[in-house]
Amino acid sequence: MPRTGRRPGTSSTREQIVAAAARCFAAAGYDATSVRQIAAAAGVDPALVRRFFGGKESLFTAVASALIDPDRALAAVTAGPPGQAGDRLLSYFLGLLGDVAQPGPFLGLIRSAVTSEHAAGLLRQFLAENVLRQIAATLGADQPELRAALAASQLVGLAVARYAVRLAPLTAAAPAELAQWIGPVIQHYLTGTPQEALS
Repeated sequence: MPRTGRRPGTSSTREQIVAAAARCFAAAGYDATSVRQIAAAAGVDPALVRRFFGGKESLFTAVASALIDPDRALAAVTAGPPGQAGDRLLSYFLGLLGDVAQPGPFLGLIRSAVTSEHAAGLLRQFLAENVLRQIAATLGADQPELRAALAASQLVGLAVARYAVRLAPLTAAAPAELAQWIGPVIQHYLTGTPQEALS
């Protein structure tokens, strides 16, 4: 039986739990994964998981934060000409997902979002509020919340279609080709105006 109470090495224990949660969400999806299963995968008592994270929702957000790293995303996207931020954001996002043949652990979150509306809502909220709104605000655009939501819808939709549903033209397209099509759309969401979309 796993030991209760705090274990030595708080930081490493938290990281161990987050890593175990990422594996569980990727393997079973959000709805089918329990705190008890995550605790077992991490080799800790469920009470310790709840003490650190409170519950499954917070754990899902912690996994998203560990995989996406909002500070790194902000630095990667805003370090350069504002007119190319859309390309940089798309490149960063595709880098998280990895190659179609060998996707990275971030795909586990996407799969959870595909199979669970609750997980989808958590991921959308995290992307919009913790990542994309900061990027839009840093770029000096108005309505950063709306812009963040629009960009999130584009990125999550691409991830679902290319990596989960695996639409053949999208899986066959190279990142550079996707950037030519999608980069300008994301750029418009980040810095454009509604009138430009109609012209």
